[in-house]
Amino acid sequence: MPFFSKQTELKKKYESKWAGADLLGSGNFAHVYKATKKEGGTKVAVKVIDKAKVEDMEDVKREVEIMDDIDHPNVIKLYEIYDEPKKMNLVMELVTGGELFDRIVAKGHYTEADAADVIKTLCRALAYLHSKQIVHRDLKPENLLYSTPDDDAVLKVADFGLARVVKGTDMMKTACGTPGYVAPEILRNKGYNSGAVDVWSAGVIMYILLCGFPPFYEEELPALFQQILGGKYDFPSPWWDGISKPAKDLIKRMLDLEPKTRITAAQVLEDPWIKNPSGNSLADGKASLKKYNATRKLKKAAKGIMAAQRMAAVMGTAQ
Repeated sequence: MPFFSKQTELKKKYESKWAGADLLGSGNFAHVYKATKKEGGTKVAVKVIDKAKVEDMEDVKREVEIMDDIDHPNVIKLYEIYDEPKKMNLVMELVTGGELFDRIVAKGHYTEADAADVIKTLCRALAYLHSKQIVHRDLKPENLLYSTPDDDAVLKVADFGLARVVKGTDMMKTACGTPGYVAPEILRNKGYNSGAVDVWSAGVIMYILLCGFPPFYEEELPALFQQILGGKYDFPSPWWDGISKPAKDLIKRMLDLEPKTRITAAQVLEDPWIKNPSGNSLADGKASLKKYNATRKLKKAAKGIMAAQRMAAVMGTAQ
């Protein structure tokens, strides 16, 4: 894939206000806008990266190269790249259906079969990525999005900012990911080189889908990491009383402390619970998930406010 080969004017091909309602989100060095392709009217998302604010453009190029090599129905698609002297513009698939947990909270009825369908879809994407030696390294609810608000919307894996391609005996040593979802081998800081870290994160997500709260939870990070390193979780009553044994067995295989014996994403797809899940109702788990999801979003908002206040203080504009 050619980088910096020529400059193309994005606005000749795509129409957007590039502000206001068309602004979908902002980060430290990028803004994401909704846009419309002038020829055909296709709706897309355009990520505009400010190169001056990026610490290392090689990281951005690595993410783009990985996304450009991915073509799977359950992964966000990168369509085009418009490279300018000061900006890099990524034209991507637009998804409008919201986050995984939000969708489940809004559902009228929720069962183990529904949860199994989510895990099956997620592991289809992971099996594909891992077959290409791509490790995501940051699976979490915020990165699992639905294509549209429709009931039959497709679940998509997003955000490949921490993803890496690992071949042969290559080892990753970066401690990355999101606390609570991070695999123990990452915390051990001795190197890791497989998609097993993604399966662990998927196991945490499955646990939450079934009971509504995470398997590892401590307010302080050192205590949380000790829980993860020791694999200290259980299936507490009464929340897990009505959940089938095959579901619990699969979680145990996904949350295996040893990455070499941990089940793979491809093996998850062949698991009995995935192929023939129970229809048990998860009403209690859904109620717990609603509380957990609200708390998660509140903490995320609070962190955003604190970050803005710190920035204002640095800039001398704090009120």
